[in-house]
Amino acid sequence: MNAVLIALLVLPLLGAALTLAPVFGTDPATADRRALRFNTAVTGVVFLLTVALAAGFDHDRPARMQATTDLSWIPAIGVRLHLGVDGVSLPLIVLTSLLTLLCAGYSQKRLPAGEGVPSARSFVGLFLLLEVGMLATFAVLDLILFFLAFEIVLIPMYFLIARWGSGRKVPAANRFILYTLLGSAVMLLGFLLIGIKAGTFDMQALANAHGNGLSHTTQLTAGLAIMIGLAVKAPAWPLHSWLPDAHTAAPTVGSVLLAGVLLKMGTYGLVRVLLPIVPDGTATLAPYLGAFAAVGIVYGSLACLALARPGAKGDLKRLIAYSSVGHMGFVLLGIASLTPVGVNGALFANIAHGLITGLLFFVVGALKDRYGTADLDTLAGATGAALYGRAPRLGALLAFAAVASLGLPGLAGFWGELLAMFGAFDPAAGLSRPAFVTYMVLAGLGTLLTAAYLLIVVRRVCMGDPEQPAAAADLPDLRRYEAVSWTPLAALTLLAGLWPALLLGLSDPAVKHLLGGG
Repeated sequence: MNAVLIALLVLPLLGAALTLAPVFGTDPATADRRALRFNTAVTGVVFLLTVALAAGFDHDRPARMQATTDLSWIPAIGVRLHLGVDGVSLPLIVLTSLLTLLCAGYSQKRLPAGEGVPSARSFVGLFLLLEVGMLATFAVLDLILFFLAFEIVLIPMYFLIARWGSGRKVPAANRFILYTLLGSAVMLLGFLLIGIKAGTFDMQALANAHGNGLSHTTQLTAGLAIMIGLAVKAPAWPLHSWLPDAHTAAPTVGSVLLAGVLLKMGTYGLVRVLLPIVPDGTATLAPYLGAFAAVGIVYGSLACLALARPGAKGDLKRLIAYSSVGHMGFVLLGIASLTPVGVNGALFANIAHGLITGLLFFVVGALKDRYGTADLDTLAGATGAALYGRAPRLGALLAFAAVASLGLPGLAGFWGELLAMFGAFDPAAGLSRPAFVTYMVLAGLGTLLTAAYLLIVVRRVCMGDPEQPAAAADLPDLRRYEAVSWTPLAALTLLAGLWPALLLGLSDPAVKHLLGGG
């Protein structure tokens, strides 16, 4: 299985390199079609490899690192090519490969328009390089390799926003890369401090030591630097301000991957690095992380309410971006509780958010394609956009994604938020229970506010008089390629909601192993 894991990373990297060669023909139109088909084929094979990896995974021992490769890479500083998966990383690898495949298939039929008419070959090369970085982040077990994988995604996403985005795309892309690069630089300082003091960058060896050999001051200093860097990508309030602009400007597939995968890289790093490697420093910082998480939950929900009200000229993509600040706040709150229940809830919410928000961005991107805008007032008009009457399948999917996002029981959005609040209700020993109960109450308020703004969006966009269309005389309903790209996300949202043990059975032993040292 280690060969399968290596192939997962090598195949899209070779595919990205192949786009630099003149192998798709000389005719621009033909070359574009072939490049997009090639993109779908490569991401399809990568997804099949992840299915094989999941099928070969020993589900009886999810806490054990499997499919491992451990080779010396840079002996001078002790950096190793160390790869592996466990119950924490496997679901994220499968989610990443699924979303990239769905985005590749969607782009084959709906390639975003780019500035200066860039070629589809350029888009495919950047897309596959982005997939390499995302998959590698969840597979590497060396701090320096983790940093490199973390950085690989920045350049492709920058160009996807700057060249294939819309509106104020260049300022949004600049802000995205500036924030994330600065955060990564701070995170690297924390990694270097740990490596120098512990004598190794190997994440598995450091996790097994569980902080032994690192003083409290070292753990606190390194933990703070790493937490700041990861919180930028998470995104945690108040380091989130790059996110709304990036989502608003990004093309549909860029928004799907940004919300579905890139945000998870930050929260995954908190679980993989902070909890087992610097446990004492993390325990000192946890109350502050919980406080920022609780504020982010309420802040994100209030921002969405402000955008959803009539006359606010709120952009639907911007609204979903702010909703991500709130939803990822639940993930951070679960991690801050330092309990198996809370961390399991955080990991479940990670996957649920990737599925649900990916579906939301797909649907809203389709609405923007049809209307030419994602402005909520324009979409709703005076009587409402009336999607139920004019495009019932599109309206049903939007409503389904909205109620899943607000945490309706039986859908994926429910369990992660519930478990995160359970973790805050009874935090780990040494943490202030009154403070975390306060955070839990604020999170509960956030769930009410989330329901409010999402139901407002559904009412304004899905209901209304179909005889008085808001902006378009003829609104096409769900197209075949859209159904192919979106149905897996809806089905998995339902499956995870009805059978949470599918994910919790993988993550629970691994989380207990990390929290206990190892």
